[in-house]
Amino acid sequence: MKILVQKFGGTSVATPESRLAAVRHIERAREEGYAVVVVVSAMGRKGDPYATDTLLSLFQVDDAQRPLAARDRDLLMACGETISAVVFANMLRNRGHKVQVMTGAQAGILTNDDFGNARILDIRPDRILTALGDDQIVVVMGFQGANEAGEITTLGRGGSDTTATALGVALEADAVDIFTDVSGIMTADPRLVDDARQLSQVTYTEICNLAYQGAKVIHPRAVEIAMQRNIPIRVRSTHSDDPGTLVTQAPPQLEHGALFDRFVTGIAHSANLTQIRLSGHGIGTSSIFTLMAEHDISVDFISVTPFEVAFTVGDDVAEIATQKLQELGYTPEVRRGCAKVSVVGAGIMGVPGIMAKIVEALAVEGIDILQSADSHTTIWVLVDGEHMGPAVRALHRAFQLAGNVA
Repeated sequence: MKILVQKFGGTSVATPESRLAAVRHIERAREEGYAVVVVVSAMGRKGDPYATDTLLSLFQVDDAQRPLAARDRDLLMACGETISAVVFANMLRNRGHKVQVMTGAQAGILTNDDFGNARILDIRPDRILTALGDDQIVVVMGFQGANEAGEITTLGRGGSDTTATALGVALEADAVDIFTDVSGIMTADPRLVDDARQLSQVTYTEICNLAYQGAKVIHPRAVEIAMQRNIPIRVRSTHSDDPGTLVTQAPPQLEHGALFDRFVTGIAHSANLTQIRLSGHGIGTSSIFTLMAEHDISVDFISVTPFEVAFTVGDDVAEIATQKLQELGYTPEVRRGCAKVSVVGAGIMGVPGIMAKIVEALAVEGIDILQSADSHTTIWVLVDGEHMGPAVRALHRAFQLAGNVA
């Protein structure tokens, strides 16, 4: 069988009109000879009746209430995908298709016991393959699986994307389509950059870095799973026939077959960060990060020298982080309201002059770099939050991304 996995996000299944557009993509895939496995998210976003965040808002915890037990919380969160899958399957049946709805557990998704952020241990897709062999469309509830004891678990942030690519790997699918409300992956956030362009193709590594640095089209965990078996991913719009952006192992090629030699693929950003600096001779680096971990505070943008440690945390946890460091005897230098701007591209590695161009582009705009770091495929700079938009636009211009649509 030629198998195609198609995942539809919350906005793609939120209304009858959106669901009909999704169904037409499935029907086109069937006309092209594919057996189709559909993965659905809960309907809509926070505020919509059956969205996951709306369900969770039923249990607003105050000081007089005990928090919802992790196991019970997963049972509640799984309801959104259950409703979505049954409604979606009914629409398919009304159009004359044979359909089988499956929970994550029925689809063979086995996870560990980490309720709320479970990891997939194995997928046993026999039941899906049997249904596909019977010419049925299989609709799977995303974001969920079950542990060895049969308890329902949820997969954490980006869980439906993870369901889709994990099933794609297990089924050796030809591709995984991620349908969303945008037409593909852009060179920058079009809300900040008017001339941001859609990319026709990116590598797994590039999209992982873009996603980790703030681009939210697909979760990087899902991409990493697909990368294990080189299953192509296509990021597409539910409301368009545009082919979207292809994510594969290979770099993009021009029509005549020559490699497209681009250094930078896109500019990503993330806001609402606080920079914390601690200085002094013999600073206890280990104790600092152990302290943050003990209080479940995620740190990023880490810079360590013999005389200084600098890192960022979210603005929402900056106060508790500062307080705990002070209790340990440190006097942290705190700068709230920062933003991280990231230059991402598989061609950065080993190329001289990339950092110089970043510094020059920001200097022309009068933007100070508060901190910087780099890897093989990404260069990060920290700036004041008010400079985030200008910094993204300046770097987009500097690397001429408006004209780069490959």
